[in-house]
Amino acid sequence: MDGWMIWCAGGLVLMALEVHAPGAFMLWIGLAALGTGLVTWGLALPFAGQVSVFAALTVVLVVVGLALRRHRRPSGINAPGSGLVGRSATALGFVGSEGRVRLGDSDWPARMVEGAASPAPKQVLEVVAVDGLVLLVRPAQMTQA
Repeated sequence: MDGWMIWCAGGLVLMALEVHAPGAFMLWIGLAALGTGLVTWGLALPFAGQVSVFAALTVVLVVVGLALRRHRRPSGINAPGSGLVGRSATALGFVGSEGRVRLGDSDWPARMVEGAASPAPKQVLEVVAVDGLVLLVRPAQMTQA
């Protein structure tokens, strides 16, 4: 088996391993190995040249992968997909417009929307927005069946 075939096979194996261990850098290292195999096939490089190409491609592709990962990272709790807006929460205790609510199995700091009165304990509230880690809530609208 030629050297370029070994690089390509190794690259494919590493990329396949990424499926079983997502989040690792095997995809980028596998692409570097595949690229090294293609360069070796085209240029008939000696082993030292192959290793140099592999090292350079690995560094470049890992940096590119990290940059792509940084741009895809969700924006945090304010992301529309976070699923908090529109959910019901239960008031635990409020002093003025600020207090705490229970949402699911967690307690959250909360603030009533402007113009809403301080809720009674155990009153059902609706999350209308998220400000950092503070839920903005209002009294829940009761729907009739």
